[in-house]
Amino acid sequence: MEEEDGRRISRRTFMGVSASTAFAFSIVDNKVLGADAPSNKLNLAIIGAGGQGGYSLKNTTSENLVAIADVDKVRSANAVRNNPKARFFTDFRVMFDKMDKDIDAVMVCTPDHNHCIAAMAAMERGKHVYCEKPLAHSVYETRKMTEAARKYKVQTQMGNQGHSEEHIRLVCEWIWDGAIGDVREIHTWSNRPQGGYAFPSSLPRPAVTPAVPDTLDWKLWLGPVKERPYHPIYAPVFWRGWLDFGTGALGDMGCHILDPAFWALKLGNPISVIADTSYNPGKDFWDKVLDGSKRWKSEIGDSIAAMKKETYPAASRVRYEFPARGEMPPVKLTWWDGGIFPPLHKDIPKGFNGNGAILIGDKGIIKHGSHGANGARIVPEEKMQAYIKGGAAKKTIKRVSGHHQDWINACKGGEAASSNFNYGGPLTEMVLLGVIAMRNSGTKLLWDEAKMEFTKTKTTANDLVKPQYHNGWTL
Repeated sequence: MEEEDGRRISRRTFMGVSASTAFAFSIVDNKVLGADAPSNKLNLAIIGAGGQGGYSLKNTTSENLVAIADVDKVRSANAVRNNPKARFFTDFRVMFDKMDKDIDAVMVCTPDHNHCIAAMAAMERGKHVYCEKPLAHSVYETRKMTEAARKYKVQTQMGNQGHSEEHIRLVCEWIWDGAIGDVREIHTWSNRPQGGYAFPSSLPRPAVTPAVPDTLDWKLWLGPVKERPYHPIYAPVFWRGWLDFGTGALGDMGCHILDPAFWALKLGNPISVIADTSYNPGKDFWDKVLDGSKRWKSEIGDSIAAMKKETYPAASRVRYEFPARGEMPPVKLTWWDGGIFPPLHKDIPKGFNGNGAILIGDKGIIKHGSHGANGARIVPEEKMQAYIKGGAAKKTIKRVSGHHQDWINACKGGEAASSNFNYGGPLTEMVLLGVIAMRNSGTKLLWDEAKMEFTKTKTTANDLVKPQYHNGWTL
């Protein structure tokens, strides 16, 4: 294992790399040895090897892992131990400087706020990129990543792995077949941030400032985000609920749960979005704040203001409006999270829980779970059986053998991966517009996709479209 310490070199921005860097794609022609021949393996690098990065490593063992970049030596320890031939770096920029010609493709599995800087650095060097969802931390970054993939002609894939599953394809084929008629209303929901892999929400910034572990490069972990003291409630696990680092429940699960409707109904960007949010974090917090005194009015008010500056709400409802698309009518889509769910529907008498969605057509309803429309059915069940008996839709969408494999095949000259940035970018933009609405609760935001700005409303929402970079990073 070789460690490169990025702090011993002068900092330069990731955008400073020459766009003319030659793209050395070091694999043998498929006609000679075949796509799966040992000499035709991709040389992969991973940026962020812990957590979701471990999942990506498990799904790419068919290829050569040549480099690992991670700011956390504890989180990356398993990856380093299991891949002794891969060189280890703390700073991904040092990795590219040292191994540019040795890397074909890169997997970006960092927290959301570092997705763009890592992925852009890779694409500018002609590297194929697999990037976790959501594609970026902001709408502007997402748009630039989508454009960069086209400019540098690299193969890409966003890490919403359910997009490669069977059920999401069935949902598309059913809707395109007219199984539930025209869809004008959609409800989607998630039990995050409290349920599932829960993360902090509705909290002010911690006052204590513990020492940074020797195994973590905190400055590199922050990347382009404004400096703040280290605290374990941010890294390595709980960053999703903090405004500067994550994108809340909607950003965490939206690219999974909204994906089927986005694909099947060809949604694109909304024309408007509005959110209602709650920052009530629960009894334990209030007990500590109130302290049994009569000062509750001012103290609760101050605490809520502090929460809104730092973290996402405990619960939210986000309502999108989409225009007509070809022969498809306008659609209203509502996102619910934090333990609040859609109103009851006669065809779903038991109500809702966990994560999922219903697509309401004028001839029926499709209900599904989270990743890849898991468990998708037309409801009630008798309508599902009648549809099957009458001849279900033909399978017109290409099936793939796995989300990472779909990307690997594309890198080796196959068709573009199904959630490449041309698809994953617009899906992420739609999700992140809802995240901005959550930070402007109660204000209806009108979106101009071409201008990439909110119009006709006096709001600070436009300040959130493009992030401010710090610590010498630029975009």
